[in-house]
Amino acid sequence: MVPEHRAASGPAPTGPDAAAPPVLSVVIPVRNEAPNIAPLVAEIEAALAAVPHEIVYVDDGSTDGTPAALREARAGGAPLRAIRHGASCGQSAAVITGVKAARGRWIATLDGDGQNDPADIPRLLARAEAEAAAGRRTMVAGHRVNRRDSGVKRYSSRIANAVRSRLLRDRTPDTGCGLKVFPRDLFLDLPHFDHMHRFLPALTLRQGGAVVSEPVNHRPRVRGVSNYGTLDRLLVSLFDLVGMAWLQRRGRRPVIEADDAP
Repeated sequence: MVPEHRAASGPAPTGPDAAAPPVLSVVIPVRNEAPNIAPLVAEIEAALAAVPHEIVYVDDGSTDGTPAALREARAGGAPLRAIRHGASCGQSAAVITGVKAARGRWIATLDGDGQNDPADIPRLLARAEAEAAAGRRTMVAGHRVNRRDSGVKRYSSRIANAVRSRLLRDRTPDTGCGLKVFPRDLFLDLPHFDHMHRFLPALTLRQGGAVVSEPVNHRPRVRGVSNYGTLDRLLVSLFDLVGMAWLQRRGRRPVIEADDAP
């Protein structure tokens, strides 16, 4: 499904901002997360005070006060851009929209519910930059060692991670963690489809990239309710896994031996 895009908040960047894009774009897909906008933006700004960055929110068809909360956050001076889907297209579609719109070389994805800790982003970014300096295109995936979710969520995730790891061999203990840092161009090279956000490590490996995991903080949700639920994930997981396994087996990466350009 191709999302209908509404205009981003504010004009397109011009002048010095357009000439000097940020180092990092923080992409946050949200749906009905109005109470979490201002607190999360404040935390991101504090965590990334030393990093040239932008915040790209993608409002996936919210029906609450999320659009107004995003306008207020931008009016407060945060380097924030907001893009809205006219109707909900799902978390993967929102991530794809956000990364395509991002201006930074590096992308950090973050869940909009406040459970991921923005204070972890600089450490994951430093790891990704070190990998790049060593000549590797690497996705740094957060690993929620001490999850602060309900027992049902933790149990279902444990099973899903075990089955996925055995079938796809992505060597990632927690693909469901929304906190990841990776090169923007790496993501743009990946095949894009619904629910792809659950398989980003496997897709990265398929593309010839590398994946490393870093322990990250995880916090309980204190405002709002989950909008991309456990049942939704379970109902599609089997078909997604089968499709992803098929996609892995159809991948072919050419080896470039020479470049005859003058």
